[in-house]
Amino acid sequence: MSFLRRYIFSTDHKVIGQQYYFLALVSVFIGIVLSVLMRYHLSYPDAKVKLFEWLWPDAAAGGVMTPELYLSLMTVHGTIMVFFVLTTAPQSGFGNYFLPLQIGAEDMAFPRLNMLSFWTTFAGLIVLLAAFFIPGGAPLGGWTGYPPLSAVGQIAGPGQGLGVDLWIISIALFSIASLMGSINFITTIIDLRAPGMTLLRMPLTTWGWFVTATISLFAFAVLLAAGILLLLDRNLHTSFFLPAGLVISDRALDHKGGSPILWQHLFWFFGHPEVYIAILPGMGVVSTVLSVFSRRPVFGYRAMVFAMMAIAFLGFLVWGHHMFVSGMSPYSSIAFSLITMAVGVPSAIKTFNWLGTIWGGRLHLNTAMLYGLGFVSLFVSGGITGIFLGQPTMDLYFHDTYFVVGHFHLIMGVAAIFAIFAATYYWFPAMYGRYLGETLGKIHFYLTFIGVYAIFIPMHLAGIVGNPRRYPDFKEFEFLAPLTRLHLGITHMAFFVAAVQVLFVINLFWSMKRGAKAPVNPWNATTLEWTEPSHSLQVNHGPYEYSVPGRPRDFVMQSDE
Repeated sequence: MSFLRRYIFSTDHKVIGQQYYFLALVSVFIGIVLSVLMRYHLSYPDAKVKLFEWLWPDAAAGGVMTPELYLSLMTVHGTIMVFFVLTTAPQSGFGNYFLPLQIGAEDMAFPRLNMLSFWTTFAGLIVLLAAFFIPGGAPLGGWTGYPPLSAVGQIAGPGQGLGVDLWIISIALFSIASLMGSINFITTIIDLRAPGMTLLRMPLTTWGWFVTATISLFAFAVLLAAGILLLLDRNLHTSFFLPAGLVISDRALDHKGGSPILWQHLFWFFGHPEVYIAILPGMGVVSTVLSVFSRRPVFGYRAMVFAMMAIAFLGFLVWGHHMFVSGMSPYSSIAFSLITMAVGVPSAIKTFNWLGTIWGGRLHLNTAMLYGLGFVSLFVSGGITGIFLGQPTMDLYFHDTYFVVGHFHLIMGVAAIFAIFAATYYWFPAMYGRYLGETLGKIHFYLTFIGVYAIFIPMHLAGIVGNPRRYPDFKEFEFLAPLTRLHLGITHMAFFVAAVQVLFVINLFWSMKRGAKAPVNPWNATTLEWTEPSHSLQVNHGPYEYSVPGRPRDFVMQSDE
């Protein structure tokens, strides 16, 4: 088998899982660089930086970043992080690698479709990044791409030309790849489980991938359709999202019959389930990590499964809470607010069950466990601030402020990334036969954990004051002058946290070649990925049987007699 066939265009689920993981790793560092550039400009809006002028001779003439360039950095940062990091690593990366192993299957149900899904995702990333290098520049409408400005084309100004078309094509490619992946995940779990592996014997990681694939199948189909309609409005003169009477740059547009609000409904019907697409796989990973390193069964396994299902179902009913400021009926706002509060019930069940799992356990505070506990902390902190945004009257004030930025970075961004770190440290021995460095890992955890709270909690405070988001600088707002030092502190801490991530990269690649060698089951875990490969597995036990009386060891493998 040639090198290209074995490692590049492979149909092996393990190779494809690693391809997704490293695609996400490259993407996250691109996203971090863009965020650091944005923070620098916010704190030093008049600074002249030769690098800016070299990279963007038109958008940063004289080395000073224009508002349009800032907004394009924000748009691409958000798009990369949401799609190519938070959606890609936990589901497509770890899911492809470990799902077949956890259910005793030889591979995914459709290996060639699996390969095609990865390369479609890769093409989507390349198309998105290409927007920086075309005339007119990258899109600047945010990762939500609201019409009418995103639908009318270059006439709307810089960043609204070909860059938006590339952004839409990128999202469409990612949606197609996600649909292919979802079909593969669902089919694999339903059809290829080993004998004895009933649904309620599946690890919670597998349940997380299963529920996430189901959500993706519905959510990305809607996003794909919405993107096609937006592309038609821009290039074929249709009017799905463009109403009559628009005048842009003193030019009356001859569209009629469309509705910009329709895009919001379609986008957020995808957009809110996307939060759970990013975090549900992490919930499964953290449930497993907390159980393994507490040496106790998951508290309320069935409740955890049904809580995942409830979160997925309710997640499709609350999209309107992103639209409280769109002029919707107060009665609709009340309905969306009540359902939003209802999502807190299964989320609280999971949180209390995590606490019940570790309560009284023999805790092993290695790096994977620390990241699991960090995930729980961030999930609770971010969830509490979401209660405020779920109230229509409070959201009217907070909606376009830094309060929202702090909230969704905690609950969706950083929490999901902590789960990715936990999964990396937990499964690294299974992937490479070596341990990730514990000392460097713990330093990385503590510095990152303190740093992210020092970044995003102050953002909530800025939002309470009324600090608007999406603005390229605040020097013209006198009432924000007292927040100058706060933003400067956030920026310096963002630089610090970004630099700390280099420790993780060093640890990752050094440990691949020189890390301490690990046995087949270094954590004494119970699930099938920690067994010797076998095509005749019989599952006889649940996934988290620890502290079992009458056994010579404190755990029972799922495949034990």
